[in-house]
Amino acid sequence: MSKIKKRNVIVGQSGGPTAAINSSLAGVFRTAKDRGYAKVYGMIHGIQGFMEGRYVDLSEHIQTGLDAELLKRTPSAYLGSCRYKLPNINEDKELYEKIFKMLDELEIDCFIYIGGNDSMDTIKKLSDYAIISGSEIRFVGCPKTIDNDLALTDHTPGYGSAAKYIGTSVKEIIRDGWSLETAHGQVVIVEIMGRNAGWLTGASVLAKSEDCDGPDAIYLPEIPFDVNAFVDKCKELLKTKASIVMCVSEGIRTAEGKYVSEMTEGVEYVDAFGHKQLTGTATYLSTVVAKEIGCKTRAIELSTLQRAASHCASRIDILEAYEVGGAAMKAADEGDSGKMVVFKRLSDDPYQAGTEVKDVHKIANDERLVPREWITKDGTYVTSEFVTYVRPLIQGDVAPIMVDGIPRHLYVKGFQELL
Repeated sequence: MSKIKKRNVIVGQSGGPTAAINSSLAGVFRTAKDRGYAKVYGMIHGIQGFMEGRYVDLSEHIQTGLDAELLKRTPSAYLGSCRYKLPNINEDKELYEKIFKMLDELEIDCFIYIGGNDSMDTIKKLSDYAIISGSEIRFVGCPKTIDNDLALTDHTPGYGSAAKYIGTSVKEIIRDGWSLETAHGQVVIVEIMGRNAGWLTGASVLAKSEDCDGPDAIYLPEIPFDVNAFVDKCKELLKTKASIVMCVSEGIRTAEGKYVSEMTEGVEYVDAFGHKQLTGTATYLSTVVAKEIGCKTRAIELSTLQRAASHCASRIDILEAYEVGGAAMKAADEGDSGKMVVFKRLSDDPYQAGTEVKDVHKIANDERLVPREWITKDGTYVTSEFVTYVRPLIQGDVAPIMVDGIPRHLYVKGFQELL
């Protein structure tokens, strides 16, 4: 490969944003430049935007070391994201011909896609078509998801920062409850993201420390949820505590498979991959508890905050996100295609992890759940093994670059209008 003139790279971001996704973008850009590529294009709103002819030259956005540092500290997807599902090749071959024609016109050698499960489906399909069509373009996936549910990797960039924010916020919520005196007790229900995997909700256990008892119960979607048992648990806890905090995944569902969020009048929205919008779980449960117990309740939905809190980012997470972006670019440069970069944990204490590449066909559209043995027998908490796993991923801080008391993010005049 080194004897062939290197042309250009294109990179996109897809799926839910995180506090670390732009650090991976910076890693792709820097490594591509260091390896001699002429241009690094950024897709505006992922593959969907690219098909509409929307892309930029990232050299116009990352011109200095300060730009790169600001980008690492900028939450959300800088290039804009999408949730677009490519059809199967045999369903719309003309669409693939269009995409590859556009890539050839831009003289693209490497295509890097930063995303989660559904984004790896895009890499899988494009790399398959490259083989069918005889294209030499390499397609490599760069992992990203706060859900931490990608197969074959120890963890995913974005998760550590979200876990750090969740642990911190839950601890502050618990502290707030200490200061209140209520005649009949108080139940605070914190709803945390996680459709089928409870990695994020499990991270609420990080609030437990010498100066905090941690949440009173933790409910993950891996275990069938019983509303009546939940109410009974609240009653039991309120016998000895004036204020309790219950953490629940947005995706908890009954033994029959019905999401608790579907028991309330929520927004009926389904994305391109068939995922229902989950919201209102905590609100529904707080209403039931108030009715059945007659105590004060409060529903707290962390929602977007858990993936956008760059001011509470994990240093390990930001560094690894940058590293994995560089590793994805390196893999594509050295001839890999149809692959995704993964983390392999080498040690918990001291924490060490390395990167390697795996076949994206074994990753796309799969989900890695919290192991059953990391959840207590009664399904209302996580075990010490979970804590050992997650704690190294939240270590260290990334100080925001402050201007007038508020964090500064990367901004290029006129670019926001393109999104």
